[in-house]
Amino acid sequence: MKELDWTRKEFEAYVLLYAAHCNFFESEEELNYILSKVDKKTFHRIHTEVVIDSDEINLNKIQQYISDNNLQEEEKEQLMRDIKNVFFADGSVDVLEKKVFSILSKIIL
Repeated sequence: MKELDWTRKEFEAYVLLYAAHCNFFESEEELNYILSKVDKKTFHRIHTEVVIDSDEINLNKIQQYISDNNLQEEEKEQLMRDIKNVFFADGSVDVLEKKVFSILSKIIL
């Protein structure tokens, strides 16, 4: 896989949009939460990338960014809190979201 040239905000947008999209339904509340974290231009550009990429590519890109960018422990923990907030934004967490949260926990932490 080629080197990712994302900014920190682009990476954050990618992970949060992947979390919202993992069950193929992005609620308005999930999208609004993500828009509170990243600007609209980044949101729309990265959203297209997340949707086009396969699930395997999504996870590989997240894993690659983590290994290439030496995130601090606090940054990783904050990212996991943000992912959890995306999942809870619409008031419920389904089985697929729980599974993806577990996978992302292993990749990020």
